[in-house]
Amino acid sequence: MACQSCATGKDGQPKGCKNNGTCGTDSCNKLTVFDWLANMSVPNGEKPFDWVEVRFKNGRKHYYHNAENLTLSIGDIVATQAQSGHDIGMVTLTGELVRVQIKRKRVDTKNDILKIYRKASQKDIDIWSEARDKEEPMKVKARQFAIDLKLHMKISDIEFQGDSSKATFYYTAEERVDFRELIKIYAREFRIRIEMKQVGFRQEASRLGGIGSCGRELCCSTWLTDFRSVSTSAARYQQLSLNPQKLAGQCGKLKCCLNYELDSYLDALKAFPKADTKLYTEKGTAVCQKTDIFKGHMWYAYEGEWMNWHLITTDQASEIIAINKKREKVASLEEYAADIEVDPKTEFENVVGQDSLTRFDSPKGNKKRKNNRARNKKPVQNKVEVNATTNKNTKSPSNSAKAKPRPKRKPNKRKPENNNNKPNESK
Repeated sequence: MACQSCATGKDGQPKGCKNNGTCGTDSCNKLTVFDWLANMSVPNGEKPFDWVEVRFKNGRKHYYHNAENLTLSIGDIVATQAQSGHDIGMVTLTGELVRVQIKRKRVDTKNDILKIYRKASQKDIDIWSEARDKEEPMKVKARQFAIDLKLHMKISDIEFQGDSSKATFYYTAEERVDFRELIKIYAREFRIRIEMKQVGFRQEASRLGGIGSCGRELCCSTWLTDFRSVSTSAARYQQLSLNPQKLAGQCGKLKCCLNYELDSYLDALKAFPKADTKLYTEKGTAVCQKTDIFKGHMWYAYEGEWMNWHLITTDQASEIIAINKKREKVASLEEYAADIEVDPKTEFENVVGQDSLTRFDSPKGNKKRKNNRARNKKPVQNKVEVNATTNKNTKSPSNSAKAKPRPKRKPNKRKPENNNNKPNESK
């Protein structure tokens, strides 16, 4: 989702909101929430909800109590309460919709209460921006220190607190890591309070973002907030190949999108008989080889004739199974397969009568040039033939003399009788 200020212009180039990280509707950031109650007024006698949603780096959000009754709107930068000092964040949601979000995320508003101090001043914003600029070079050094100590961990991200008094190092590791020596090096090198926080591989991908195999931004970094467990059975139900390279996402785990259509497949599979159920016929025992879930088709093959598959519907398969339960056999699968009408493949034809799309590919005006080239080449071919005949005649010793050219005929004179066509006598 993008606001009107971030949409493309008339020339197709993006305009850009030019609001230094946010726009008026806050619809250009990660994990945004559209305030569909913004235009609704509060009933008479009711006070507006005094809690506000504040977003920090990479989609990290917390809920704060507006105890000072500040007039806040989406996009305002505020100074919030922290464990020590204060933090700088951006307001992303206000009003009654915050109450719904707090209930959905089960935030304890009685015990865990954090307050908003004030709107951030220009000095607060300058300190905050300077701290954000230090994060990337610090992350490079932090990774190098971890490599030097040969620790099996990865520093994925660093986040400074708003007052530049503390830095949180996010890392991923498959096993437990003893980083006590590493913290001493960080504190001596960076001169700041250090907090180490371990995150999972999916949380790392959601923080850093990226492009998935579908060509879109990762769901976990744009709108997905809860990470449900994904198993390989989801791929089996959807008849996907169990290729780990295709089923894994940017985080190295199974893709979250495998759960999106799983319920539809499970509902469709309720009408199918079990794939391991065999069909008994007089011709032989048939075993299921393949199923088409949404068309309701099943392919069976006789034992010993695995190359010949027979197509039947799920209703026909259930009918044969019901007959087999009565200890009876059907004649063959061919009788059931003959009743199925297979849709012919649609062949696209030129109904409108348009010409070929490649009619403009061949350039015009080259025919005359080709004809001129052919005419120029004809006398050369005749000379080659004459030379070939003369070479053939010169092979014998009797015809060693060169052949003389024939004289041209005069148009108005008749040929004399007893003319031996000798050039000397004709003169």
